[in-house]
This record gives sequence, C-alpha cells and structure tokens, in this order.
Amino acid sequence: MTVDIDVDLVAKHQVLTSYTASGASKRCCGSTVETMTRDDVLELCGGFPGSAEDYPFGDGVAVFKVGGRMFALVSLEGDSGSVNLKCDPGLALEFRARYPAVRPGYHQDKRHWNTVNLDESVGDDELREMIDHSYGLVFAGLPRVQRARISEA
Repeated sequence: MTVDIDVDLVAKHQVLTSYTASGASKRCCGSTVETMTRDDVLELCGGFPGSAEDYPFGDGVAVFKVGGRMFALVSLEGDSGSVNLKCDPGLALEFRARYPAVRPGYHQDKRHWNTVNLDESVGDDELREMIDHSYGLVFAGLPRVQRARISEA
C-alpha cells in the first residue's frame, strides 16, 4: 500500500507547529475572555507579529495582513459579524462539518477560506486556533527573509 504525502503541506504544518510551540501564539492570545466578540477578534488579529490592519474594501471590512498577504477579513457590519480565515483545505472541510457557523469563505477561494460567524457557537479556543492557523499558513508562505525580519521585530 502506498500513501501520497503532500510535502508542501507537511512543511507548512511543521512551520505552523513550531510557530505555535515557540510561544508566539501565546503572546497574541494571552487575554482570556468568556466569549470572543468582534472587538476581541480585531484585537487578536492585530496582535500578531507583523500584522497590519487595512480597509481596502471600504469601512465595512477590516483586513489583516502579514507580509502584505491577507490572513483575516473581519466584517464590521451586522450584530455579531463574521471573520474570513485562510485554512488548509482538508481542515476547512472538517470545520464546516463540525460547526454550522463555519461555511465556505464569502467572496474568497472556497477551498482555502472559511467564513466564521461570530455568534458564540464556535468556542473561544477553537476560534483562536482557527485564527492562529490562518496567520500561521500565511506567515509560513512568506519568503524566508521576510519571515526572519518579522520574527526579529
């Protein structure tokens, strides 16, 4: 029996795991709140190393980037709002099956992005992990020099 292994996916997972294990996610996820609100998501996304907040689509959507690449889009409209997060395709399907509040990314590549309603149906720890995962995927995809520059800052 042979098993096909996506080498790029394994490499990205190793970078993400080492990023999370290094404590970087602890620095940006240190606050504990009972229920993550839109403001908590905005603060969390803005707290990652090298994170930049932008409004290229107007005042209704806060876009968070690292190294010029998007990792989160937070809807500022509506009662609870939502957040679009980059995700490994297999994990994206798993999240969608597990949580009714997670659906294919709105106006994004449906394979690589999820939209998560901030309606309290996804637990805080799971939502933090989704945000960490999104940042980690984008960070891991940056050129080595750019990753080093961000890590040193």
